[in-house]
Amino acid sequence: MRWLVGWSSTTAKASGPLGAGSESGETVHPVGSQLLWGDPDPLWAVGDWRPDEVRVVRADERTRIAVLGTCAASDEQLRVGLFAARGGALRHLTAWPGSYTAVVQVGRRITITGDLAGARPVFHTPWASGTAYATAALPLADLIEAHLDIGHLAALLACPDVPEALQDSTPYQGVRRIPPGHALILRDGAREIAGYETVASLAVAAPEQDARRAVDGVRETLVEAVRARLSAPRHVPDIDPGPVPGMGPHERRAARMPVPGIGADLSGGPASGTLALLAAGLPGIPGTVLGHGTGAGERLLAVTFNDLTDRQEEELGRAGALATNPRLHHLVVPATEEALPYADLAGPLTDEPAPSLVTAARHRLRLASGSADHLTGYGARQVLDAHPARLADLLMDRRRRHLVRPVAALARTEGSMSSVLVPAKVYGAARRLARTSYRLGLEEAALRLRSGIVDEPGGPVGASLAALTWVRPGPAARFLTGEALAEVSVRLERSATRPVTGPGRHPGELRARAALARQAADLRILEQAAEVRFQRLHAPFLDNEVVRACRALPDSLRIQPGARAAVLRTVLEATGVTDLPTGWGAPSHASSATAQKLGLRAAVEPLMDLFAAPLLAQAGLVEARVVRKALRAAAQGGNVPPDGLADLISTELWLQRLLARRGTCWTGTPARTRAVPTGIRPQRGELGRPASPSGV
Repeated sequence: MRWLVGWSSTTAKASGPLGAGSESGETVHPVGSQLLWGDPDPLWAVGDWRPDEVRVVRADERTRIAVLGTCAASDEQLRVGLFAARGGALRHLTAWPGSYTAVVQVGRRITITGDLAGARPVFHTPWASGTAYATAALPLADLIEAHLDIGHLAALLACPDVPEALQDSTPYQGVRRIPPGHALILRDGAREIAGYETVASLAVAAPEQDARRAVDGVRETLVEAVRARLSAPRHVPDIDPGPVPGMGPHERRAARMPVPGIGADLSGGPASGTLALLAAGLPGIPGTVLGHGTGAGERLLAVTFNDLTDRQEEELGRAGALATNPRLHHLVVPATEEALPYADLAGPLTDEPAPSLVTAARHRLRLASGSADHLTGYGARQVLDAHPARLADLLMDRRRRHLVRPVAALARTEGSMSSVLVPAKVYGAARRLARTSYRLGLEEAALRLRSGIVDEPGGPVGASLAALTWVRPGPAARFLTGEALAEVSVRLERSATRPVTGPGRHPGELRARAALARQAADLRILEQAAEVRFQRLHAPFLDNEVVRACRALPDSLRIQPGARAAVLRTVLEATGVTDLPTGWGAPSHASSATAQKLGLRAAVEPLMDLFAAPLLAQAGLVEARVVRKALRAAAQGGNVPPDGLADLISTELWLQRLLARRGTCWTGTPARTRAVPTGIRPQRGELGRPASPSGV
C-alpha cells in the first residue's frame, strides 16, 4: 500500500518535532515514511513510492504543492496550478493527464483534492485539536484507535452503490471520506469540504453537446492519458527477492517480478483492446516495429487470461486477432484451479472490504505475468455505458424518441412470447421514476428495506426494471438481519431530509456516478489485495479528464445499444486502427459468472468453516445458519445470487484479517495504538438509541 498522510493543527504550537504533536505530548510519525514538508502542518508519503511519483514544487517556504501519483504536468504547469489554487481555483489541480493526488499549502491553508471517480479518495478525522488527513482510512483509524462502524458495514452490504446509505462514513468510527469531485480544505485545523466541478442549473435542462465533438473529446483525453504513462520514466525491477529453496536468482526473479517496461490487458473486450492498441501505436517505446526508430523492437506486452471455459472462446479469438498486430507481444496466461474465486482465502489486509478480495489470487496470477507498468480497462463500462435509469433522464428532458432502440433491444433479449409487453413495462417504470422526487424515492427505499423486500430480479429486463429506481438494494441485502436492514433504512431516511446539492440531479446521472464510485473503490482494494511487488496498475478510464470527457457524451448517444464499442471504435479509427476483428465490442460476463460458480463449488467446505462462527454474526449483521444454508445451496447449483455471497465472504475475510492484525501504521504512539483495539463491540442501533434529554 502507498498513501500520503498529514494534518493541520489549530496553532503552530500544537505540533511537536516533525509536526507530530499529540494530546499526550508524544512524538509520532508514520512507519516507512518520507517527510515532504514539516512543521507546523507536516506531510508524509508512506510506502514504496517511485521517485518520479512524488513531486514537490515550491513558490516560497509557505507556498508549495505536492503531487503524488502519475501526473504528466511539467513543473511550470504545477507552479501555475499552485498560483491558481492560491486564488481559490481548485479545478486546475485536477485537469492534468494522469491519476494523482494534489496537496497545496498556502500559509496555514491546506487543500487536498480527491478525484472524480473515487479511485483516489481522501479521508479525514479530528485529532490533537486539529484535523488529520490521508489517502487511506486505516492509518487514521490507527491514529485515533477507531472502533468498527457496524452501521457502515451494514450499509455497504445492503446498498453498496447508494451514497445516501453510505454517506461519508468508513468502516472505522470517526474516520470520514470526502465524496468524489470534492476537495478537503483545512485552515488552522478547521475543515471544509468543497466541490470543484461546475454545477448545472436545475431550472433548465442543459443542451446536449454535439456527439461528434464529444467523441473527439474522449479520444483526445484517452490518448493523453495513455501518453502520460508512456512518457513517465521506465522502471526495471532488478532487486533479487531473496533465496528460495530450489530456485536460482533468475528463476526467483521470473517467479516474483513483473516484466520491465509497459504492458496491457488484452481480454478481447473493447476497453482493454483500445488501451493496448493506443499504447502500441503512439510514437516511442513500446510498440515500435523492429528497425524503425530508437529502441525499436520492444513490443508492448499484451496479457490475456484464459479462463478455460467454453464461453470465453469468442473473446480469446478476438484477443488473438488483435494480437496479430506486429507492435504487440501476446502472452496467454492459462487459469488453474488455484485461480478460481475463493480458492485462496488468505491474503493481505486491505484498507476496506470489497468484493475483489475473493478473486485477488485470480487477478494476481494474471498480473504477475504482466509488466512493471500495466494498463487495464477498469472503469470503461461505468464511464461510457448508460445506466438504465438514464431512460428516466431522457423523459425528464423531453427526449422520448431516443428510447425506442434501447427498449427494443431489451425486448429482443426476453424472447418472442413476452417481448410485446417489455416496451410498456420499461416505459412505465422510466416514467414512474421521472415523476418520483428524490426525497420520495429514498423514503420508499427505506420502507422496503424495513419491510424486508429485497428480492433479486431475474434476466436482463428484470435487472433493468429494478435499476429504474432512486435506490436499489445490493445482492447481499437478502442475507442481512432485520435489525441491520432497519439501520440502513434510518440512514436513508436521514439522507432524504437533507438538501440536495452537487452536480446533476437526474436519477440516471446520480446512479451512474454512484456505480462509477463503486467500481473505483473496488479497483483500489484490488490493487492492494492482488499487488505484485514493483508493479503499477493503470486505469486511464478513471482519470479525471477522461471521466469529464465521457460525461460530456450526450445521453441520446450513450443509451443506444453497443454505444461503448461504437465510441471506442471511433477513437481507434481516428488514430489509424481500422482492422478490428468481427464481434469486437460484444458484451460478455459469462466466463466470470461461470468461474464464480465453479469456485463456490470447489471451496464450499473452507467457506462453511469460515462461517462457523462469523464475525458478521457477532456484529449482528447476519445469522450464520442463513449464510451456511445459502452456501450449500449455491454449491449445489441453487438459485442464490453469487454476487451477494461474494460481498458477504469478502467482508468476513476482511474482518478476520483486521482483528488478527497486531501492527500499526505509526511509531512513537503510546502502546502501539491501532484500529479496533478491543475487537467487535456490541452497538445499539439507530432505532435503539435513547432520545435526547430535550425529548427531540
